[in-house]
Amino acid sequence: MLDEAREAPQAVARQLAADGERWRAFGARLRQQPPASLLTIARGSSDHAAHYAAYLVMARLGRLVTSMPMSLITLYQSEIRCEGLASFAFSQSGQSPDLVSPTQYFRQCGAVTCAFVNVPDSPLGRAAEWLFPLHAGQETSVAATKSFIAQLVAGARLVAAWQDDAALAKGLQQLPRAMEQACAADWSPALEVLRDADRLFVIGRGLGLPVAMEAALKFKETCGIQAEAFSGAEVQHGPMRLIEEGYPLLVFAPRGPAQPGLLELAQAMRERGARVLLAAPAGTPDANLPLVDSELPELDPVCAIQSFYPMVEALARARGNDPDRPPHLKKVTRTS
Repeated sequence: MLDEAREAPQAVARQLAADGERWRAFGARLRQQPPASLLTIARGSSDHAAHYAAYLVMARLGRLVTSMPMSLITLYQSEIRCEGLASFAFSQSGQSPDLVSPTQYFRQCGAVTCAFVNVPDSPLGRAAEWLFPLHAGQETSVAATKSFIAQLVAGARLVAAWQDDAALAKGLQQLPRAMEQACAADWSPALEVLRDADRLFVIGRGLGLPVAMEAALKFKETCGIQAEAFSGAEVQHGPMRLIEEGYPLLVFAPRGPAQPGLLELAQAMRERGARVLLAAPAGTPDANLPLVDSELPELDPVCAIQSFYPMVEALARARGNDPDRPPHLKKVTRTS
């Protein structure tokens, strides 16, 4: 897991160097015939990456994106209307029937279908009209790292191609260098706080919420911690009842419109007695986990999760777990 997490900058560089003409053609297709409705198809870590792509599409293009409940197709055989529809499937292996079946259905019914997948010659890769390999290389760790980051980059690349945005494209090209710095960031203060934790909230908002969701999943997978991810706004409703003296929180507060509210929340939780781990850019008051800035704030979540992965791998080992062989889990999950 650690080796693969450290390979992520190289994986992203490979992706950014590949398939340029196909990305430009796809962007032109979306501009010439903009879809009337959009949806994502994904599970697990891939679904968190899909959330990032969806939020970026909604924020920059003003188009609503739905997360597809795959059982509508696989179990209920619902006849989803496909006029003007575009579907975006995210997967590492491309093997799961509940991603393949909806993609096949939508393509047969005339929708624009796209797959971001790490195994191009897979059922999902063959099912979609538009295929964009992640180029992450072989990933053997059960807990996905570099393939997840490659999916985040693919989502940002989708938006850059659709908008024909030179600034975002430039920011992506410079991202591997920032990721190298992020991989070396010192997140060791989290080990002391979380070594004996049995529960945890992970907080984010906006483009930072998908990486909070991913971090919560990794805490479960590798460390056996009951971690829950919440929006910085949502946690102030019912979940707030659980936060008491000593309760651990990890708050992702990268640059952007959501940051001021997240910093206020972190301070309020400290005053309540919670043990707050604040991931924020250098110079942020009370930040104890440094975040590396990328070229654009929209890409900062990529660097944030790059810094998180080595820490959670070390935390798993400090708790006596083997992050490379988590119990009850397997690399490829085939659900329908």
